[in-house]
Amino acid sequence: MPNSLFETEDGSHSLFSEQYGVSYHSKYGAIQETQHVFINAALRFKAVIQKEISILEIGFGTGLNAYMTLLESTKRNLAIQYTAIEAYPISMEQATALNYSTLLNNKSSQAHFLQMHSSKWATPLTITEQFQFIKQQIKFEAIDFENQFDIIYFDAFAPNSQPELWEATVLGIMYKALKKEGVLVTYCAKGVVKRTLKAVGFQIEALKGPPGKREMTRAIK
Repeated sequence: MPNSLFETEDGSHSLFSEQYGVSYHSKYGAIQETQHVFINAALRFKAVIQKEISILEIGFGTGLNAYMTLLESTKRNLAIQYTAIEAYPISMEQATALNYSTLLNNKSSQAHFLQMHSSKWATPLTITEQFQFIKQQIKFEAIDFENQFDIIYFDAFAPNSQPELWEATVLGIMYKALKKEGVLVTYCAKGVVKRTLKAVGFQIEALKGPPGKREMTRAIK
């Protein structure tokens, strides 16, 4: 089934998945959500103590999280190793239609954004001096990393759409993939998800959520 493009309340685009009946980002603002949940609560949180950071993204989707991380790496001179996982990629036509570089006043980096979408799967890519990128087209359950990442952006579709992605099996795989003191962040603050994160070994922090959401979750190994 196709995805349909729509404009969120901060003016940035998102996509609505007809297959799962859910949008890729908050209707209150795609850019606002990424900035709050992933950049502020994870990347800047880690950048206080280290300048070389490895990131695993669960759900590459529109590429917004990766793109804003790329911009942040340039702004703060961070060396980023970025691994993106996506089982069902969007089309290049959809990627080209997204307005992120315009709204973020960085049209010169649109080529980098599209490069991430057009790059070959499982092939390392140097996008800038600070940003190394690779993407893999596999299901989240098939991930097999161990003690490799400083940060996980857990951006799967919501539990009511894909509950199997929020169960102990998958969240245990995430725990295994992180280094000690590694951080997993997600927009989701459901009690059952937090309890499952605790059960697989994480320490949980309930943080203020992005616009339109009361809470989000940061989990530390």
